[in-house]
Amino acid sequence: MPSMDDGLEQSWWANMPHELLREVLLRIESSEAKWPRRRSVVACAGVCRTWRLIIKEIVKPPQLSSNITFPISLKQPGPRERLLQCFIRRNNGTQTYYLFLSLSSALADDGKFLLAARKFRRPTYTDYNISLDADYMSRESNAYIGKLRSNFLGTKFTVYDIQLPHSRENMAKSCSTKLVNPKQVSPKVPTGNYPVAHISYELNVLGSRGPRRMHCVIDSIPASAIEPEWVAPSQTSYSVSDIGTSFPFFQTNSTHMENSISGEQNNKRDDVLVLRNKAARWHEQMQCWCLNFHGRVTVASVKNFQLAALPVNGHAEPQEDDVILQFGKVGKDLFTMDYRYPISAFQAFAICLSSFATTVACE
Repeated sequence: MPSMDDGLEQSWWANMPHELLREVLLRIESSEAKWPRRRSVVACAGVCRTWRLIIKEIVKPPQLSSNITFPISLKQPGPRERLLQCFIRRNNGTQTYYLFLSLSSALADDGKFLLAARKFRRPTYTDYNISLDADYMSRESNAYIGKLRSNFLGTKFTVYDIQLPHSRENMAKSCSTKLVNPKQVSPKVPTGNYPVAHISYELNVLGSRGPRRMHCVIDSIPASAIEPEWVAPSQTSYSVSDIGTSFPFFQTNSTHMENSISGEQNNKRDDVLVLRNKAARWHEQMQCWCLNFHGRVTVASVKNFQLAALPVNGHAEPQEDDVILQFGKVGKDLFTMDYRYPISAFQAFAICLSSFATTVACE
């Protein structure tokens, strides 16, 4: 791969005929079906502006490709047709959590690291800082991308994003927290803490036993996004700050999605997406509450859940294939996390982190 510092060589690659260049990059894209073997795709995007623009056109977002290639993919909706399988490893000693993309059907494989979070206790609340860096999860880190904050009882949570969501440009910024490192994102993008989702756990009507009851409001996604002809809004830019500059090649081309949204849809004011956990059924023979995780969960736990979109009419019962996010235990410190459209990996991870909280009123 040519060096970015070699001006002559870079110019030669940049001046390659576009038809030939596109064919080369298409073959590279098609030959690397899985991440992390997509490292050549990322490297190609960093060669020069011409290569970057073509890669942006070729690489599809997770919703269409089921691939997570660039950091921005973590903020974009997952696949429509299936759950994207991930898993979370917990380190109780350091109060850290690591999200991996599953690279095989095994419940515990090596996976590809996606995100990390660390728990920080405060006198009246608890924060879970979410980072692209597995080793540094402070808010001062350039890899910090958002957080989950719980109330004192651990029954209500708010998910914050450091960047203004694409779909809610008029969303009010939280004034109770300070701004993050200004080098972290492009100067053209306002940075801070923007609430994008709210999670609440209801008191258990069954007393100290029985499954939890979750209620998630995704403020950055309209309720209509789950309808077949509608498209969920998606962030289209993200910047890497470890060298203090914004990289356009972390953007993905969403023009084909935006064109499918009519002017009528843009002008229509929708209610926000609401997710509720599917009700578990009591199994007489096993003497426990059960949900069908299709083999993805093997250990009974109060933390296990499946979330589905609340029907618009409020009457229809969610079906098996309506699950948008499922989370469950498979080992002492190993949990599966499977998500799909219209939520992103970042949103799914934050919601799952809430299940780790000590929720006294819901146990």
